[in-house]
Amino acid sequence: MRIGRWVFAVVLCIAFCSRIEAFKFHRTQQTERISGSAGDVLEDDPVGRLKVFVYELPSKYNKKILQKDPRCLTHMFAAEIFMHRFLLSSAVRTFNPEEADWFYTPVYTTCDLTANGLPLPFKSPRMMRSAIQLISSNWPYWNRTEGADHFFIVPHDFGACFHYQRNHVCLNNGSIIIPPYAPPQKMQTHLIPPTTPRSIFVYFRGLFYDVGNDPEGGYYARGARASVWENFKDNPLFDISTEHPTTYYEDMQRAIFCLCPLGWAPWSPRLVEAVVFGCIPVIIADDIVLPFADAIPWEDIGVFVAEKDVPKLDTILTSIPIDEILRKQRLLANPSMKQAMLFPQPAQARDAFHQILNGLARKLPHDKSVYLKPGEKILNWTAGPAGDLKPW
Repeated sequence: MRIGRWVFAVVLCIAFCSRIEAFKFHRTQQTERISGSAGDVLEDDPVGRLKVFVYELPSKYNKKILQKDPRCLTHMFAAEIFMHRFLLSSAVRTFNPEEADWFYTPVYTTCDLTANGLPLPFKSPRMMRSAIQLISSNWPYWNRTEGADHFFIVPHDFGACFHYQRNHVCLNNGSIIIPPYAPPQKMQTHLIPPTTPRSIFVYFRGLFYDVGNDPEGGYYARGARASVWENFKDNPLFDISTEHPTTYYEDMQRAIFCLCPLGWAPWSPRLVEAVVFGCIPVIIADDIVLPFADAIPWEDIGVFVAEKDVPKLDTILTSIPIDEILRKQRLLANPSMKQAMLFPQPAQARDAFHQILNGLARKLPHDKSVYLKPGEKILNWTAGPAGDLKPW
């Protein structure tokens, strides 16, 4: 199946209200605007640059799924729900499909949670196939391009192909990588004065071993988290623990570096939290694809540490010049940076909703080659694992 012709909005990290101005990071902290084209891209306004037609699907694909489990509204994969709501009232929406640049199919593929709140998107391929069969049978637009001018929000570990493999082709070709959902309102209630000293050098809260799913310890985080614990559990520069205190958000605001290691997936909401709270993200995930990378200068605001170099983490971080640390903090203090990582309700200028639209606008105009000749077919809908081909 040639998935590369599709354009998917994929959350790698991942599943995001109140005004971002309420965070007030920019009022007392020194900030620095992103230089060059990246800064301009981050502040683009997509209105007037594209038109989006929203398919009206039966509620079994979205609203009824949410009614069954309202936890999906606060889950890290909630971007699929909030993006749908945003587009319904967005100025870029058109009710005339003939003038649309893009077609959006609102399918909540990750709103299937276990009792513990973990996602079970194993039915997602069947749901997606069912939705595509529906729109291709009832509207002519999918069949013109076999989906090259259509997009979905697919906010989970597996990417648009629902594939476990990291660095899969579906995560690289045509996709717009978006941040996971992190609740702005909740974070706002934990703000501390921005003049508070950052007295913690390195901060992390989370699992180091997943004994339940990886009892022998050889697979979880490819050993990177275990290495953090074994090498630095007694290091006074490292405030690391499996405990998740009520002061978690406050502690991030007191830290200089926040570890963002891979787990079972390369991403987590820690990335969003670190950016919002001005804590320099230390990204430990060799093959991660970061959100809005054409607008957010991740190399300038973060620190990348190869998984094999985790034992040298203390040396790496203490070797960073103070001027470089201060510049990263100034860039992180830029309110546009924080805005781009959030899905506020209601939407605000330059937020993650608008960054997605900006990404779609930058893909226009569509190349003429995406439009198929009469009778031409590219995708093979009979291909795939037997379980994915069952009716949904």
